[in-house]
Amino acid sequence: MSLKVVREIKKLEKGDPAYRAFVLGMDKLELLEEMMRFQEERSKKGHLTIKMMVQGQILFKALEESAETEELRALTRSYRRHLKYELEAHLKNLPAVGE
Repeated sequence: MSLKVVREIKKLEKGDPAYRAFVLGMDKLELLEEMMRFQEERSKKGHLTIKMMVQGQILFKALEESAETEELRALTRSYRRHLKYELEAHLKNLPAVGE
């Protein structure tokens, strides 16, 4: 992965502090409801947008940290890694600025 892609991912992850604050203020039930809303939005759109990938990583990190079972922790960690991979792949395929 190029340094440019890593920098862009870091910038995007920090780029939604409002959503991060929104998610961090949720209890476990609200996090699960937000996960359902996220999945419904993904199904409706048929694909993940960059914003959804970033928000999904934030959401699934919060779910991972609040999980009471190892199975749920593993599931949310896996999904978060999948979103990170999707975001990296998407950014790699974007044309470089100035091309």
